[in-house]
Amino acid sequence: MKKLTALLMALVCVLAFAGCGAEKKTAGAMSYAEYTAAAVDAEVTVECYVQAHQSWWDNKVTVYAADKDGAYFIYNAECSEEDAKKLTPGTKILVKGHKGEWAGEVEVVDGTIEFLSGKTYVAAAKDVTDKLGKDEIANFQNQLVSFKDMTVESVTYKNDQPGDDIYVTLSKDGANYDFCLEYYLNGSDEAFYNLVGGLQAGQTVDVEGYLYWYEGLNPHITKVTVK
Repeated sequence: MKKLTALLMALVCVLAFAGCGAEKKTAGAMSYAEYTAAAVDAEVTVECYVQAHQSWWDNKVTVYAADKDGAYFIYNAECSEEDAKKLTPGTKILVKGHKGEWAGEVEVVDGTIEFLSGKTYVAAAKDVTDKLGKDEIANFQNQLVSFKDMTVESVTYKNDQPGDDIYVTLSKDGANYDFCLEYYLNGSDEAFYNLVGGLQAGQTVDVEGYLYWYEGLNPHITKVTVK
């Protein structure tokens, strides 16, 4: 009997510890499943974690965010310059806005950002190379993903000169895919910008980026490794 009691007490302690370790969502915040099921133009509230953000401008900022179930593209949310500096990777935020869709990209628009206390979270890149050419790759939209052993086909600059986005076409198993170095995301990293701009047709690369969508996958590149 004493042994059974001890086992029950141990189980209670384990469950209590697990409960203490799990953070409850803010009241009114949707789960990722609820967000994905919401209709376009519906009001949405999501609790998530900053992964990266584009350049602040005119009290607006675009944020790449995620939780453990998925990811969010928060387009042109209201944000002061002071608050934009606080949007460091892992920071927990509450975003209220509307669900939008443009050229296939699902996003939160007309958003406001509230900073939350609690744990931080930075997602690891998911290898989705084997999902290329398959419909299921859309399930990873806006997440940080990686592609292995891609072949460089071409590199071009927006407006045909450096100083803006770089468009990179990569191929795998005979099919071409469009990638983009989004200047407002990481164009200020001169070494990285020059690395991407200097890629040569025929090179083999591993690539990481946020799985943005524009009439099909169009990842925003964050890392390139030349093999």
